[in-house]
Amino acid sequence: MTESFLHYIWQHQLLGDGLTTIDGQPVVCHRAGELNRDSGPDFIGARLKIGDVEWVGNVEVHIHTSDWRAHKHSQDPAYNNLLLHVVYEHDCEVRQQDGKVPLTLELKPYLHPSLVANYDSLMAPEPESGIPCARQIAEVPRFIVDSALDRLTLERIEDKSATVRRMIDESHGNWEQTCYWLMARYFGGKVNALAFELLAKATDQRLLARWKDNPQRLEAMLMGQAGLLEGYFEDEYPRRMQSDYEALRNGTGLEPIGGQMWKFHRMRPSSFPTIRISQFAALVNRASNLFSTMLETTDVKQLEQLFDLQASKYWDNHYQFDKITKTATPKRMGRAQTQMLIINAWVPLLFVYGSMHGQQRYKDQAVALLEQLPPEDNVVVRRWCQVGMDPKSASSTQALLQLYAKYCNSRRCLECRIGYQILKHK
Repeated sequence: MTESFLHYIWQHQLLGDGLTTIDGQPVVCHRAGELNRDSGPDFIGARLKIGDVEWVGNVEVHIHTSDWRAHKHSQDPAYNNLLLHVVYEHDCEVRQQDGKVPLTLELKPYLHPSLVANYDSLMAPEPESGIPCARQIAEVPRFIVDSALDRLTLERIEDKSATVRRMIDESHGNWEQTCYWLMARYFGGKVNALAFELLAKATDQRLLARWKDNPQRLEAMLMGQAGLLEGYFEDEYPRRMQSDYEALRNGTGLEPIGGQMWKFHRMRPSSFPTIRISQFAALVNRASNLFSTMLETTDVKQLEQLFDLQASKYWDNHYQFDKITKTATPKRMGRAQTQMLIINAWVPLLFVYGSMHGQQRYKDQAVALLEQLPPEDNVVVRRWCQVGMDPKSASSTQALLQLYAKYCNSRRCLECRIGYQILKHK
């Protein structure tokens, strides 16, 4: 038994009928009150009928009545005006600072055994899947699960929106620049996200736009700014890029960010920074006003075509400078990578744009894009599939990822709508 569970029981009134205080006065709860996370009683503004009188005031919750003394409430005048002391088990008499005995309600006789059993099951050592409700989730009605997932999709978008809002502030409300920075960040994946963001911020988008019709110079500028053109090269291609970059630096004040920032270790070669930067140069070459272009695009297939990018020919048989591969393969953006860009970068950006401009249609469009995309395939999603979940779109998988990361991992079952349904199930 934990106080957080008792808070949950009182807040949602998961109790039987005929409540009475330990001295026999009937208790009817009209409003449980607001959970107080600061100092003072646990619930503020409760409305209770005790005996024949209705009261509005505060409620304190403990596992045992004796916890009152352990928490030194008998010395605190903030508890003098308490309406009710709610305990799981009454084990002694206590007094307030003014000497009065608080009215006490013992919950133990009123809790349905299945409620406690369901809670114990959720709090038991987690199954191999890492999902606390793996054994019970199939019992929850599908419409409740779907409703919970819809909310979690929005919650995940909101969480991702924090990065967008930070960049909007840094760019002083410039949506084109924010889009450029954000896309760059997600081109880097988890490992090179920061380095890619710094690369974009160190390379003025307007300067890149001047060379929109010269893909080689665009790539040279970005490779040079990434600090990847320093030193001696044997291949003609990087030597030519070195020359182009030095010419571009004259009079522009360009300064590279430092090649030591980039991570190559334990990465798939197709995700090496060299390949990603070349593909990013192709995107800049394709759409210099990227935000305006994407804002007019409502169909996922059109967005996927926009991100159908290929690194320059040199990279067909290279992953790094001067290191030729045995086979030649065009380095195109894979569909999964394209979809990750839409999910992680464009959807939050579009959602924030709609929020900040009071345009619900853009927020709806952001969610609709997730519904058009196929479900993601990763370790966490596969775990959900093992317990009977069958996501049909990226909207569902984003919700499941949010549920796992924010609730399952930290056992926040009492804050989860699915957990609520499992707890109250008899």
